[in-house]
Amino acid sequence: MRDFTGSVAEKLGVQAPPVRIDSQAKYGALARGDGAIYWRFPHEGYRETIWDHAAGSIVVTEAGGVVKDASGNDLDFSKGRYLDRDTGIIATNKQLMPSVLKSVQEAIKEKKQASSPL
Repeated sequence: MRDFTGSVAEKLGVQAPPVRIDSQAKYGALARGDGAIYWRFPHEGYRETIWDHAAGSIVVTEAGGVVKDASGNDLDFSKGRYLDRDTGIIATNKQLMPSVLKSVQEAIKEKKQASSPL
């Protein structure tokens, strides 16, 4: 959903190009300060598996960061192999999380309004 992430980045004033990293290396890079925000917004219907995010979430949290879903809820790894949210995952520091969540929610609202037939 690169159009969506581009919209969120624009709202936040992000000017750096995105860096795409596979695996949980992205969480390690964020935890050691090589980036400020990691977000993942999968296409509709995709279900995130817990093994793609559980360990990385711990690494970021132990480094002082925060990992939430796009609604601002903690990730719940107790529901089996899949996360029960399909809205996205955001990892960043405690200072940036409120503004990132606000920008994401605005972009979600705009996306829903644009796809509404009214």
